[in-house]
Amino acid sequence: MDITEGTPADHGFRMPAEWKPHAQTWLGWPERPDNWRDNAVHGQRVFAKVASAISNFEPVTVCTSASQWANARKQLPHNVRVAEMSMNDSWFRDTGPTFVVREGKSGSGDNVAGIDWNFNSWGGIDEGCYKDWSQDLLVAQKILSLERLPRFPQSIILEGGSIHVDGEGTCLTTEECLLNKNRNPDLTKEQIEDVLKAYLGVKKIIWLPRGLYGDDDTNGHIDNMCCFVKPGVVLLSWTHDIKDLHHERAVEAFTVLSNSTDAHGRKFEIIKLHIPGPLYMTDEEAAGLDQTGDAKPRLAGTRLAATYVNFYIANGGIIAPNFGDPKWDEEAVRVLSRAFPDREVVTIEGAREIVLGGGNIHCITQQQPADPHLNN
Repeated sequence: MDITEGTPADHGFRMPAEWKPHAQTWLGWPERPDNWRDNAVHGQRVFAKVASAISNFEPVTVCTSASQWANARKQLPHNVRVAEMSMNDSWFRDTGPTFVVREGKSGSGDNVAGIDWNFNSWGGIDEGCYKDWSQDLLVAQKILSLERLPRFPQSIILEGGSIHVDGEGTCLTTEECLLNKNRNPDLTKEQIEDVLKAYLGVKKIIWLPRGLYGDDDTNGHIDNMCCFVKPGVVLLSWTHDIKDLHHERAVEAFTVLSNSTDAHGRKFEIIKLHIPGPLYMTDEEAAGLDQTGDAKPRLAGTRLAATYVNFYIANGGIIAPNFGDPKWDEEAVRVLSRAFPDREVVTIEGAREIVLGGGNIHCITQQQPADPHLNN
């Protein structure tokens, strides 16, 4: 059911924080050989690990093409639902719906809905990651149809990884992404803010200038750079190394956050979460890709957009990447455990495979919030 009259905010909807109760998590299934090396066998193994880890905390649905359904079913635990769905690639944070909720309608059954943003493969024909995204454009609509949830279509080009909310009126994003000329060149910053307020139900947008160094695929998504722990508290991708090219961006973001307040006037507590590495794509990894496809070439020596901030908050759990960097992997677990004392931190070995494809654990997941009335 499309809701074409009014915005989510007009109907009392808002995007809840990720730590609020979920009904389930959605993931896609990787397969394209021009983005996932060695015909995606490594990527699929790690996606299965992520789905399995999340399924210990909440229901999970993995969507896969018809040709991959049997393979996915074989690799995934029995408690994970596998649904057939066409897609161009498996980044459900960006192509799936952004779910919104409302309160005050107990018993009506329509307290959860989804925003179906427009999508152009992170930059369009000239700068995007692949040239055909026609199936990705339908992913959000298909998910909402499967769940029989209302759909708010929106023509603005926006990916779910470009926004983080605290559920209390504050949204984090980056100018590098949302103000990029390859997304919505005809919209001003103020017009984009108006859309975010009307569709996410937020009151204040905090703009960080840039995202993580090396995150060129998404033009600096916020979910690689900074996220909320709870209202008034954020985690920031950090490096102590002043020679690291990310350092300037980290200090820049720290300065902006230090001089900002949230929608309720709170100053931010900023927790620094050190990045691994730096890590680079190897010759072997690059050689495993079919570089003749229509995806953006991935070249040996390219710095990977690796960060621990790109984790996923599940019901009672934190699903975080492990990069095989002993020093910073262990530090990340300590920091995340302190930040989320009531949740179990689970790390995913081999998360580098997801980063090789251009994202991380948060990028491949999409939370569907529970009906607020079912958790009161």
